[in-house]
Amino acid sequence: MAQSERDRVQEFVAAKAADVLDPQGFELVDVEYRREGGQWILRLYVDRPGGITLDDCAKVSRQVGDLVEVIDPIDHPYTLEVSSPGLARPLKREGDFERYRGRDVRIKTFGPVEGRKHFRGKLLGLREGRVEVEVEGQVFAIPREAISKANLDLESELLRSGE
Repeated sequence: MAQSERDRVQEFVAAKAADVLDPQGFELVDVEYRREGGQWILRLYVDRPGGITLDDCAKVSRQVGDLVEVIDPIDHPYTLEVSSPGLARPLKREGDFERYRGRDVRIKTFGPVEGRKHFRGKLLGLREGRVEVEVEGQVFAIPREAISKANLDLESELLRSGE
């Protein structure tokens, strides 16, 4: 399957699932559609204030499964999985970079930004389309479109709390 087809399915499912989940207080953090172990997986990462339970995941799985079944954007067998984004939650939306201000993060960029592609430090927030992160006393302003991956860095926070 071409990358554009994969992107189309992810974007379509994300839009439709968010329409169903947002009014219920769920946040659709991410959607992945990929081949794993010879089969196609449609994976949704869902959260809500206070965290998400196994029952929440089952409820979302039923609702989104029914929705995808009716709309039918996927023309071959796949497995639907719903889970929590976990402790190393991905940061994708503008609001994520504000909500988790002050937390430790790991950011990877598509290409070098100020001479580096990997940043591990404290998230300072988002300003004028740039994610600001403090790494070893130096502040970097990374354009959002340059970020290939950004996650909370629980490992750094745990190490610091144990000091």
